[in-house]
Amino acid sequence: MKILHLDSNHQLLINQLNDLGYTNHEDYKSSKEVVEATIHEYDGIVLRSRFTIDQQFLDAAINLKFIGRVGAGLENIDCDYAHKKGVYLISAPEGNRNAVGEHTLGMLLSLFNKLNKADAEVRGGKWLREDNRGIELDGKTVGLIGYGNMGKAFAKKLRGFDVEVLCYDIKENVGDANAKQVTLQEFQEIVDVVSLHTPQTPLTLNMINASFINQIKKPFWFFNTARGKSVVTSDLVSALKSGKILGAGLDVLEYEKASFESLFSSEMPEAFQYLINSENVLLTPHVAGWTIESKEKLAQTIVDKIKAKFC
Repeated sequence: MKILHLDSNHQLLINQLNDLGYTNHEDYKSSKEVVEATIHEYDGIVLRSRFTIDQQFLDAAINLKFIGRVGAGLENIDCDYAHKKGVYLISAPEGNRNAVGEHTLGMLLSLFNKLNKADAEVRGGKWLREDNRGIELDGKTVGLIGYGNMGKAFAKKLRGFDVEVLCYDIKENVGDANAKQVTLQEFQEIVDVVSLHTPQTPLTLNMINASFINQIKKPFWFFNTARGKSVVTSDLVSALKSGKILGAGLDVLEYEKASFESLFSSEMPEAFQYLINSENVLLTPHVAGWTIESKEKLAQTIVDKIKAKFC
């Protein structure tokens, strides 16, 4: 088979596919239109999130057998149309789930202990001990929305703490020894921490909005290492201002471009200005699953799944 690689990844991906006898071509710069003109020559595509694989592109890819997405989500691909065309879709959530679990825990502990705030103050010559008194995770109820690869990885990281871990998921019977599955109503009644671990789908777009936030009984801490467009940022900011949300750790933002490689290109939204000036908000640039180890594991997962299907 002839495979086109549209984003750079760990070199093992191409090396191992070469060893399997596949022909690998790399094109990391051409426009979508240029790629579309030659995509009929290829049996497979491997990409991260460089551009959207839509119906027009899939119609041009007349010999396409698979699309490998080196990451967890497939929202940049018209999955329904790809299935109709007989294209096999491969993602790799197993490859970066541990990284996401560790990053989420790191954000939580950093906010609880005001580490980012205290660090900036000490560097600026301030020694404010009482102002930086933290809170402990023990005794809290941590709620996970979405209990797939990422949610399960975060729950596993919480096993060393004296916490109750709950999960809510639209799928039944996904709970395990690390998290008790509950109804949404029970979830909203008792959680102190809410962590989002859902894919981007029509059901999850704008799901964390004013209505959802206000249905949670207690003031809570919020973390999002999933997808930015699942959160209405203006509603999140209103909740931060009112104290309904005590603090937020955001690895993803509503304003990210579809490629995840940059933010908006127009004027900075007012809600984002509030976030970047808030001491109880921690921001990272969509890197929760972006570790040295996960880069290799993501690539290996794609290779393994191609081998399992086509060898």
